[in-house]
Amino acid sequence: MALRASAQATLSVTAITHIQYDNQSAATTAGAASSVRRPGISRTCRVSHSLHTSRKPAISAVHRTSSIRMEGAPVATTSEAGSLDKEEGPLLSDTVDVSEHVAVLKRAAKTKKVPPTEVFAAIRAIEKAKVNPSNFLQYLGGTQSPGRTWMLVFTAGKNLVRDALQGGPGGGKYLPVTAVQNFDAAALRIENGVYLGPLGALAFEGRFSMNKRILAFLFDKVKIKIGSLPHFSINIGKKEDEGRTPGNTDPFFIWFYADDEIIVAKGRGGGLAFWCRCKRVSENF
Repeated sequence: MALRASAQATLSVTAITHIQYDNQSAATTAGAASSVRRPGISRTCRVSHSLHTSRKPAISAVHRTSSIRMEGAPVATTSEAGSLDKEEGPLLSDTVDVSEHVAVLKRAAKTKKVPPTEVFAAIRAIEKAKVNPSNFLQYLGGTQSPGRTWMLVFTAGKNLVRDALQGGPGGGKYLPVTAVQNFDAAALRIENGVYLGPLGALAFEGRFSMNKRILAFLFDKVKIKIGSLPHFSINIGKKEDEGRTPGNTDPFFIWFYADDEIIVAKGRGGGLAFWCRCKRVSENF
């Protein structure tokens, strides 16, 4: 029970700690920022400086002229979404143009200077557009193991979302704890970790299923590392869940947008977030 409580607490942790541009002028600006590094994760966030996006938002056409380095954390909040069928809605065509809103999010990923209310408004606009999700799984988890790795850039809690529905301005925050999420579409595996540099790390692993824009998941293992001690793993899956495909009674994400650089979603609890892709170079947990 304690481990399950810890798992839920970890899933609600979201953060971003450091952005550093590859070009000299941006490096000077960002160099003073400190970072908490996760072993085995490259800090290169694949967001271009040009911010061009396709008019088919489910298929990225972003020109990679340069890259940035980012650290952040994913969120796996759990949900006020209610009926998954109601959340799904109609599958609209790829001609829905959300490029202006996507550009706002990519600028926020680079600079962390976009006002939270603007970031929130961009996420909500993308949510309402109901972009066709037919390519989302490929963008989330690639086509080969170990899939793709993402770092959280920005989160807005469910209370802010509720306030916005009542006419409030919305908002959110960039947070300072490194957490990383990996989706492996080939193996249908998910990993969600919080990394505290020399202090240690905590990562949950499990399986997921994807139905259109809804990704449901179940964790079955936790990996723990404390200081310089060797890491160890504990099985946390329930016996009755063995072999079961995750479904609408489990934690889930509802994805609104995905391309090669960012992904945007709502958690089961009603919070909003977007992530920036990074490169996973090795596994040295």
